Amino acid sequence: MNTSPQLLDTDDTTTPPNGDQKLLISDASQPLPSVPDDAMVILPVRNMVMFPGLIVPIGIGRESSINAAQYAVKTERPVGILMQRNPDADVPTADDLSTMGTVAAILRYATSQDGTHHIICQGQQRFRVLGYLPGFDFTVARVERIREDSAGISPEDKREIEARFLQLKARATEVLQLLPGVPHEMLEAVKNIEAPGMLADLVAGYVDIKATEKQELLEEIDLRRRLDRVIDMLVHRIEVLNLSRDIDQRTKASIGEREREFLLREQLKTIQKKLGEGGADNSAELDDLKKLIDEANMPADVEKQAVKEFKRLERMSDNSTEYSMVRTYLDWLVELPWKTPAPDDINVARARQVLDEDHFGLEAVKKRILEFLAVRKLKPGGHGPILCLAGPPGVGKTSLGQSIARALGRKFVRVSLGGVHDEAEIRGHRRTYIGALPGNIIQALKKAGTRGCVMMLDEIDKLGTGIHGDPSAAMLEVLDPEQNNTFRDNYLAVPFDLSQVIFIATANMLDPIPGPLRDRMEVLHLAGYTQEEKLEIAKRYLVHRQFEANGLRPEQLTLTDEALMGIIRRYTREAGVRNLERQIGAVCRHVAVRLAEGSAQSQRVDAPDLSEILGQSKFESDVALRAGMTGVATGLAWTPVGGDILFIEATRTPGSARLILTGQLGDVMKESAQAALTLVKSRALALNLAPAVFEKADVHIHVPAGAVPKDGPSAGVAMFIALASLFTGQPVRSHVAMTGEISLRGLVLPVGGIKEKVLAALAAGIKTVMLPARNRADLEEVPAQAKAQLEFIFLDNVEEALLGALGLAAPEQRQVALL
Repeated sequence: MNTSPQLLDTDDTTTPPNGDQKLLISDASQPLPSVPDDAMVILPVRNMVMFPGLIVPIGIGRESSINAAQYAVKTERPVGILMQRNPDADVPTADDLSTMGTVAAILRYATSQDGTHHIICQGQQRFRVLGYLPGFDFTVARVERIREDSAGISPEDKREIEARFLQLKARATEVLQLLPGVPHEMLEAVKNIEAPGMLADLVAGYVDIKATEKQELLEEIDLRRRLDRVIDMLVHRIEVLNLSRDIDQRTKASIGEREREFLLREQLKTIQKKLGEGGADNSAELDDLKKLIDEANMPADVEKQAVKEFKRLERMSDNSTEYSMVRTYLDWLVELPWKTPAPDDINVARARQVLDEDHFGLEAVKKRILEFLAVRKLKPGGHGPILCLAGPPGVGKTSLGQSIARALGRKFVRVSLGGVHDEAEIRGHRRTYIGALPGNIIQALKKAGTRGCVMMLDEIDKLGTGIHGDPSAAMLEVLDPEQNNTFRDNYLAVPFDLSQVIFIATANMLDPIPGPLRDRMEVLHLAGYTQEEKLEIAKRYLVHRQFEANGLRPEQLTLTDEALMGIIRRYTREAGVRNLERQIGAVCRHVAVRLAEGSAQSQRVDAPDLSEILGQSKFESDVALRAGMTGVATGLAWTPVGGDILFIEATRTPGSARLILTGQLGDVMKESAQAALTLVKSRALALNLAPAVFEKADVHIHVPAGAVPKDGPSAGVAMFIALASLFTGQPVRSHVAMTGEISLRGLVLPVGGIKEKVLAALAAGIKTVMLPARNRADLEEVPAQAKAQLEFIFLDNVEEALLGALGLAAPEQRQVALL
């Protein structure tokens, strides 16, 4: 709240300075313009509002404002003080001015020595502008004066106004007592005011709020609402003043306590030195730290910063809080690997051997990794790509990074990015925060002890975004070879060279990764394993690992190939091998119990023994259960954890040609179902179907596993075949699965995820797979072993799908019109 007797918000210039002033005397020979009696001279002002009852100095500088003030002085007429809505307008129009202002009498007109004009005005009452009059050198308007008349107020309203008046007076007195240097006379003046409207205007004029808020109070005619708004403002101001006073008192007490503590500690140090106690350990510790700084081989600018901080440390008391912060900072600087790493000893043949030892299959991925290593050997100083291994869980993404590190002879560090939603986790916190630390990148390099390491950025697709920034944006600098040689951690506040670090990212899905971040990485896709590949992986790695984990020797347990294949087919259904390893571990634990009890010295586990050890089979062939049924087609789907099969079930009931869709289908999949039904209707003649069969039946399409959301256009062919089977009564051939998008012209369009879908079909016992003809090239990614076990039918149109799935020949060269 402003307690000065003058408002300092002025019109064009400033309030009159102290010094000589003189009254302007206009030339009497100039005729005065005639302003009607029902009109008023308007004085526009910027960023200030005058209230009735206040005396306010106003500086004026515009020629129109000077003419208006001089006319009012000569004719002894009041002026209307009106705030500009647009303070930037030098020549305000009617739209630039508020509609309500204050009638004011000019008490004094003066000019200062620098030629600026000033008036001192006293507010009298509110007025409302009715319209502006042209033809004057200044602003003139017809106005309506607003009087505050208490005669028409009911007794009940008078009591409410009086209550608010007493509350406002108490609050205003409280504010004045909280402010320093308030004269006693002002307190008495507030206490002696008896008119509620006058008190509200006085407080509103002096309270420290925006001019727009003051204008709103001025325009509030209802006295009760005006009192309420002013009281709310004072309550807020009292809370702010109380908080400010408490903070000021606590700050003074804290500073006084710290000064006292510092003086006492300095005296204690002096006493200890005279007694020959203490001081020596701290000096030796600082000497060791200085030696570490000299031996750290820091870059020149980093070493300069370290020496500067060390000198600050020497001048501090070792018991102060800042001492420990600076010491921790210097410890981080000396422990980071600033030295240039030794060149890599890359042997491509050995790298190939390491990759083959650690991983079975994944030939395309291994080929790209070997190319990466070969280029790095031929050009050690070049910027290699940032590899991103993308694939479902359990296919060996993290272990591939470890194999690359072993092939290069580098240290391997892993940074888990899953769930990170704070930018400071990547860039670190600023040292001003208590407990601040560098980000995960710098911490991992400290752990590795060298910049020549392989850093695995695990689960980069799981980066989150929160109120503390976007960590994926911070990763842009880390993964850009053109920028990461000067990576700046917020805690270190000095550049650090990451160009020697080999970054390898992993992800399950690429969609959550922002485009700019994905653009900085070369993506290597790792699809799921075939059943034969899982068998080899189990024999080479998983069985041996579970033997060691459960304390078994090879002669104590024999797991036959049939048993392992039985686990793969009947107890797991996944793209990777994690669940397979868990089931093998369950078999090992079962045998370990028998060995520990002494009931057996060794055991051979074959396929028939699995039911006793692992329980009933968890996965059966749904294809066999649904084969031979009309209205059921087997589709192929892609999921984040690999491929899968899904069944499209269609049935019809008497009705009115409605299409019912269930199974938690997405919008795209619903549109595919509608397109499939329309396509069947358009080929009714070719399928020997009467049009009436569609008009008197409701069609219900259901996709089982209703708790799982499903979407995408690739089920279009399967839906068409299911509906064709339903209406023709011809069951879909057993062990046939299909995928592909359809168009209303009957074309089969290409889809994605072919490798995952084909592997899922093979795992489910499918023998024949129908694919879009334009996806023929995608079969190159499918392992040759899997392709040899499957028959492929490539579709250009739905007629070929009818022939392959239902055995229905297409009509000879006949185009069926849409019904």
